[in-house]
Amino acid sequence: MRSETTVRPSSHAAGDWGRLNGRLLLVNLSILAAPVAMFLATLAISGGKTNLQVIITLGSLFVTFLVISGIGLMRLFTTRYRLTEERFELHTGLLFRSERSIQIGRIRGVDLTANPVHRIFGLTTLRIDSGDQSDAAARRLALDGITKAEALELRSRIIALRDAGQSRPVADSDGVLSRLDWSWLRYGPLTVWGVGGVFIAVASTYRTLSELQVDPLELGVIKDLENRFGTIPLWYGILLAAVVIVVLGMIGSTATFIENWAGYELRREDGGILRIRRGLLATRSVSIEERHLRGLELVEPVPLRWAKGAKLNAVASGLGNQEDNRRRRGMTPPTPRGEALRVAAEALPVGPGLIERKGLLPHPKAALRRRINRALIWSVLIAAVPVGLGLWLGSWLVVTGVITGVVLVPVLVAFAMGAYRSLGHGLRGRFLVACSGAFARRTVALERDGIIGWKLSRTPFQRRVGLITLGATTAAGEGVYHVHDLTEGQGIALAETAVPGLLAPFIERAPDRG
Repeated sequence: MRSETTVRPSSHAAGDWGRLNGRLLLVNLSILAAPVAMFLATLAISGGKTNLQVIITLGSLFVTFLVISGIGLMRLFTTRYRLTEERFELHTGLLFRSERSIQIGRIRGVDLTANPVHRIFGLTTLRIDSGDQSDAAARRLALDGITKAEALELRSRIIALRDAGQSRPVADSDGVLSRLDWSWLRYGPLTVWGVGGVFIAVASTYRTLSELQVDPLELGVIKDLENRFGTIPLWYGILLAAVVIVVLGMIGSTATFIENWAGYELRREDGGILRIRRGLLATRSVSIEERHLRGLELVEPVPLRWAKGAKLNAVASGLGNQEDNRRRRGMTPPTPRGEALRVAAEALPVGPGLIERKGLLPHPKAALRRRINRALIWSVLIAAVPVGLGLWLGSWLVVTGVITGVVLVPVLVAFAMGAYRSLGHGLRGRFLVACSGAFARRTVALERDGIIGWKLSRTPFQRRVGLITLGATTAAGEGVYHVHDLTEGQGIALAETAVPGLLAPFIERAPDRG
């Protein structure tokens, strides 16, 4: 099998202490480029004019970056690490010494990441994770500033020591399961996060300029736009602004897709490991052990679902807490739905159709009525805002509110009916399968042996119509996966059939009155 790269001989013998690479000095010093770039940008925006506030702000930033660089230099000179047959040890600090270690047998993940600055200087960061749900500092060690060859060698040695003497089942077909197809780029713009990024960027820019005592509304570019479009009708201006925001959001989403998924490859390697490599500027390499893979999740947000696309996530233990899990669980980028299902069948070879919505059991009609009622309530609440303001500010707002309500009712009711059609659950072999979601349909297949508990919950509205939500608790992925809006009988029967006896001690049976 082809390896990632050729591993060079070790620079130090096993058990000897190693140090970070000296090029980390250049990485730390490069952080000074930020205040210089900000200073030049400020000069360009203000036409070469500066004031005391600008000088004080830039001076404070410069001193802050110097302090951070000094801390980085201290870390370079005081950090030592070594790998023994029993544990990986990391010693850092001068005045406040930190000596941490992870037993080899408890290591669950060994990942590599490299941001653009690290890549320029040929360095990378190796992260060793025990996979515990505890404090991040207690379960993770990071070597920030070693060469890629050293990181690959360390990862190989750690995995070899951890798996020594263990029987590791390996699938028959090792090799590449999926690789980036640039035609998938068409799915990049189909996300709302790009639009959100536009608002975040605008807000951050406005705040930065305000802190530098530069009024963004007085800039020449803004004045020119005001002169050109200041006389157009309000509705036309709002429509034009919305189009511009959507276009910029799509461009941002596409750029994010390229940055996150360029060079993507999903590979099955020796020892039962699924390796995901991706990233253009910041490269990432995530390892998922097949023995810790408890299931898969197919995610279909509305724009992606309309384009017949989907994303595939792993439901695995050993990926850290929820924040780390969400960052590391992605097994595919947004792809054609058929490709995501093919990868699912390859990654979890239990037969086709495991995470298909088709064939799951429907939910009671009370769940549909609940969603339609919620859609109607939201339509009224949203429309009531301009109607209420119109009672004081003018009748045109009342008309706007009425039109808003008339438009929202069919739209939200359609989403409610779609959300009900998404509902489904069932047992497929050794997996519990559940599907739900209106704006983002999620179909999850969870290994029944990985379920360690059940969580039954109900809101006052559910209680009134006799519905409950069943949550399957697991040590993998999100921790709890929900089956929404079941009848009490359905929920208890599903829990008892999926994992017999787990719920029995908590069931109070009605006395026999016969």
